Amino acid sequence: MALNCGIVGLPNVGKSTIFSALCSTPVEAANYPFSTIVPNIGIVDVPDPRLLKLSELFNPKRTVPATVEFVDISGLKKGSSRGEGLGNQFLSHIREVGIIAHIVRCFDDPDVVHVSDRIDPESDIGTINIELALADLETLARRRERAERALKVQAKTEQKAAGDVLGILGRIGPALEDGKPIRSVPLTGEEKAAIYDCHFITAKPQIYVCNVDEEGMRAVGNGTPGPYVQAVQKQAAAEGSPVVIICGKFEAELGAIEDPAERQAFLEELGLREPSLSSLIHTAYGLLGLRTFFTAGDDECRAWTIHAGEPAPKAARAIHTDFERGFIKAEVYTCDDIFHYGTEAKIKEAGKYRIEGKEYIVQDGDVIFFKFNV
Repeated sequence: MALNCGIVGLPNVGKSTIFSALCSTPVEAANYPFSTIVPNIGIVDVPDPRLLKLSELFNPKRTVPATVEFVDISGLKKGSSRGEGLGNQFLSHIREVGIIAHIVRCFDDPDVVHVSDRIDPESDIGTINIELALADLETLARRRERAERALKVQAKTEQKAAGDVLGILGRIGPALEDGKPIRSVPLTGEEKAAIYDCHFITAKPQIYVCNVDEEGMRAVGNGTPGPYVQAVQKQAAAEGSPVVIICGKFEAELGAIEDPAERQAFLEELGLREPSLSSLIHTAYGLLGLRTFFTAGDDECRAWTIHAGEPAPKAARAIHTDFERGFIKAEVYTCDDIFHYGTEAKIKEAGKYRIEGKEYIVQDGDVIFFKFNV
């Protein structure tokens, strides 16, 4: 799976505004459809208070956070699967991302046009989901033809693989025809691998992002989300997808404030302790199956990104291939250990400093010093 998150939605729902706030980079956010033709790509720091605490303890020369990539893809519309609004081009961009952040407009503003001339999150979600399902149906048809040919001309091993693929396609086809995503169909890891070459769009994990106005954000903070947000939450619950609520306009304005005290005061106006974008970043990071371990010392404190479940040598590769090739051992303690005891010496005295070998599965929040020899 690609390690990035594609931002999609109908035109004029706030995708580019949210992307700009994420990346602290201005992109075109115009009041007309398809202002984003070529996808904008941004590398976004993952906010992590653990890294900040490590830096306070070690006082390093530099601090390097983990990152995640976001891709701002132009607005889809009804008919995109048939190429309308340059739909085929944009759909190809979606196929290249690992997960999808589906931005849904949940605010009223007569000055910002809506492609359907009305605010209806449920209908908007349906439009996007149907277009993506239609695009996947075309992919499914081509894959089915290829598998059927393999049944006739390939060797028995290939014929069995083709038969397995046809069986899987036969299960996901009815869901797509009903406008439902492939991710709603229970598939084993082996079955997902068998059809991975299709790069089905609706098989990708999805985050629903409610883009609200400031009044809507206050309502959420008070525990009384408005009907627009409730409609999105209902849809997401039916799919088992996470929901993040953001006021894109507020986050963009917040990102332009440099003074920390002023930023905090601005946050408190909406009853927030941290930017809502942090929640989106963390949700995307987790949905991509990513985890963080740290290296810490006087020279550098750094967050490293790995896949969940990776053993120590594979995690060491994130630093350098030589670390994996010549892996000897990993000296490990946790962030909680250093925060509690204060120094590595006291961690050792408490018996919390561990020596781990090649089979050790690195955990989120581990602080590691790798020993290697090449």
